[in-house]
Formats: sequence, structure tokens, C-alpha cells
Amino acid sequence: MLRTLFVFCAMFGVSTAGIAAEVTYTKDIRPLWEKKCAACHGASAPYLGDFKENEKKFKAQFKGPRMDTYADMVFFIGWPDTGAIMRRLDDGKSAAGGKPGNMYQYLGATDEERQKNLNLFKAWVGEGAWKSNRWEARGNVPAITKEDMDKIKVKY
Repeated sequence: MLRTLFVFCAMFGVSTAGIAAEVTYTKDIRPLWEKKCAACHGASAPYLGDFKENEKKFKAQFKGPRMDTYADMVFFIGWPDTGAIMRRLDDGKSAAGGKPGNMYQYLGATDEERQKNLNLFKAWVGEGAWKSNRWEARGNVPAITKEDMDKIKVKY
């Protein structure tokens, strides 16, 4: 069986390393989210619209917008809060000012752990899709493009 898989991959130019390294929500992101994010973004957190209406109140309660399902989390990548995950989790290397996002610090206890977890999120979002652009332009930052949106993978 293994030999058949190897032959198939060789014939069609598929890397067996790429198959094994596929990052998914259920296998990789959900367990990481449960360890690092659920306390503030879990089922007791407000939905995005409620959070935006009462942001000060919820921040005082250490509650961020709810992300306890795949669908809720995708809101913060694709739409309606396009690029929010990228802006919040980024280490600053993708930002014009070089400042890390306000949630980067929660990705791990050490910089090595934070980088490992950030890279996991980046791989999940998709190669070349880690963009902080919003749906609409803001200041001197342009809106996200269709080409950039097409790169988003976020496999379940």
C-alpha cells in the first residue's frame, strides 16, 4: 500500500511531505485555540456584532469576540472582519510598523512557542494569504483584493 502511494505521488508530482503536513481546523487549529484562546473567545463570549456594540464592557470582562466554532473563526479571516486574525496574531514582521498584534503574546510562553503556533495559523490560512488588509480600505492600507481572498484555504 505504501509503495502504491509513493508511486502515485511520484507519477503526479505530489509530495508525501505535503500530504502529511496539511493543517486543518479540527486537527491543528481547534486544539491550539482551546489551549490559548478559549478563555476569552469561547462560548460565553459575545458574537461579533454584540462585541462591537459594547466593546468597552466586554474588554473589561476580558472577553473578546466569540470564536468557538469554525464558522465564527472564519469571520475574522475572510469576512465580515477581514484580516482580524492576521492583525491580532501577527508577530509584527508582516506589519508596516513592525508592531506585533495584541494577541501575539498569548500564542505561547516563549518566543519559540509563539512562532511555532503563529506558523501553524499561517499554514492554515494558506500560503500567501496572511494579509492584514480589511474588507474596505482604511487610511493608507488598501482593501483586500480578490486575488488575496482566493489564497485563503482554512481547511476544516
